[in-house]
Amino acid sequence: MTMIENPGRPEIQAIFLISHLKLMNLGMKNSRLSGTQMLKKASAITGQSYKRGQYLQAVCDLRLWKDNPNLFPA
Repeated sequence: MTMIENPGRPEIQAIFLISHLKLMNLGMKNSRLSGTQMLKKASAITGQSYKRGQYLQAVCDLRLWKDNPNLFPA
């Protein structure tokens, strides 16, 4: 069994956000978090702003950030 010691780390949150945003792009919605809230969380990590429905752009930016965190301003 794998245990995540600090789920609040940006790297861990980025992994979860990537998966969640891909599902939202396919039309699956979460009852607790809206698409806007998910995009705001992605914006907090990448520093980019996203408009409604830009789930795939957020996924691409999060993947890029995950691989090269120094490319985005803190």
